Amino acid sequence: MRQLGILGGMSWESTASYYRVLNQGVREQLGGLHSAPLLLHSVDFAEIAELQRRGDWQAAGQVLAQAAQGLERAGATALLLATNTMHKVAPAIEAAVDIPLLHIGDAVGQALQRQGVRRAALLGTRFTMQEDFYRQRLAERFAIEVITPNAAQMAEVDRVIFAELCQGHFLPPARAFYLDCLRALQGQGAEVAILGCTEIGLLLDGLDASLPLLDSTELHVAMGLEWMLGS
Repeated sequence: MRQLGILGGMSWESTASYYRVLNQGVREQLGGLHSAPLLLHSVDFAEIAELQRRGDWQAAGQVLAQAAQGLERAGATALLLATNTMHKVAPAIEAAVDIPLLHIGDAVGQALQRQGVRRAALLGTRFTMQEDFYRQRLAERFAIEVITPNAAQMAEVDRVIFAELCQGHFLPPARAFYLDCLRALQGQGAEVAILGCTEIGLLLDGLDASLPLLDSTELHVAMGLEWMLGS
């Protein structure tokens, strides 16, 4: 197996899911006592979140680029950035290392393409929903039109992520609100919903939604598992 590096901690709630599901995947594929050969650099999310708030994406990119270099030196053969939002600084990470960054947008786009989807709803942080780094990649590489909640809904989706989900709070009112958002987006023609924040899958796990849900975490992990196993 190839050794995989994880840039995590944003938040550690979802990074724990990456670690667990990657190991489960290796066990299912190889059996016995096999487990995933992983290297993890887990950052202090408070520092990253403050840089996000200030709009200092250059500094945030430098923090993650340095972490990526450390993982490469330690023997990682590819990287998973265990967050959707921080793929905004993916170019800075890619420029700092000689190993591939397995992009979460490509994992999502490939899944949408396989399903023949052309119009998808997107829930995530306000950065992911509003800015081009995610939506444009899906449009240009996979011909996917992305639709997002209205401004008021977007603000609440973002608030819940930072104030609740990233702090380990998965509450019924938030679940109900997110399901309402999905119903509204279905009414605008969405065929599926992208859970474009790595904690949202933890919130909606096991619930019946009006749209099929594509969990970006699960798809990203599957991409990482494919790399590790060399398939």
